[in-house]
Amino acid sequence: MHFIRFTIVISLSLLFCACSTTLASDVVPVSHFKADRYLGQWYEIARIENRFEKGMTQVTANYSKREDGGIKVVNKGYKADKQKWKVANGKAYFVDGEDKGHLKVSFFGPIYGPYVVFELDDNYQYSFVTNHNKKYLWLLSRTPTIPNHVKSNFMNKINAMDFDTEDLIWVDQSPN
Repeated sequence: MHFIRFTIVISLSLLFCACSTTLASDVVPVSHFKADRYLGQWYEIARIENRFEKGMTQVTANYSKREDGGIKVVNKGYKADKQKWKVANGKAYFVDGEDKGHLKVSFFGPIYGPYVVFELDDNYQYSFVTNHNKKYLWLLSRTPTIPNHVKSNFMNKINAMDFDTEDLIWVDQSPN
């Protein structure tokens, strides 16, 4: 009986932690966010390696409108070790209103995680994204390559925010 109660408490604790929308003090979502301009295809240029993308190349994210007001998310990447494409379908919803780059995203039913756009250029060509506690990090671009000034800006910003960049990788976008 105690084991069952313990399991339920741990499961609920993990669920609530995964759904947290409280942001680290230096993670500030962009304001004046325009979802319509953010929609479309993005190439993953850099990321802090994570278990669900480990070893993936040619990673893209495609965002489109959902009929319920949310955003459809389709992430795609190539797993060279298995010589196959991996696709993950998800959905995202705004947390603090549609004018802020703070969303919650789910790929697994009712479990949501934070998606925070903390840097975005005026032309919606480059986006810096993290979660609530800076465990995850992505540099996204509308093109498979970026100019050096964007890379420098990204590195300066994440270093100033004390991201743990030990596992930062630059994603190979060249076709196999």
